Amino acid sequence: MASSSDAIAREGVPRTPLAVTVSAWAAPLLVLTGFAFVAFVPVLIALVAALARARDTGVKAVAAALAVAYAVPFVLWRARPDGAPSLSKDIHPGFVGLIVAISAALLLTIHGVRRR
Repeated sequence: MASSSDAIAREGVPRTPLAVTVSAWAAPLLVLTGFAFVAFVPVLIALVAALARARDTGVKAVAAALAVAYAVPFVLWRARPDGAPSLSKDIHPGFVGLIVAISAALLLTIHGVRRR
């Protein structure tokens, strides 16, 4: 059982929703394993949860960057009439690397917020 001083100390720490953390892990995992279309769900969850509930502006900014990095290849894939049958086959490896890097940056930002 936590003491009242522990509870008081935790109140001042900006808390990032768990959904953002889980989504930051799930999105690159799905993109890397060939389920890039399904990664839409954790990217959207990370964006909405960060914008709605995160107190730190850094977390919000990196979550928005992740959403943009995912949205660009998604929109390009949907807009092209000659695109591949799946996003995983159509996405450029550079975008995969960018999504993974921004997800790592989001996780590091979340970790930094918790350590402050």
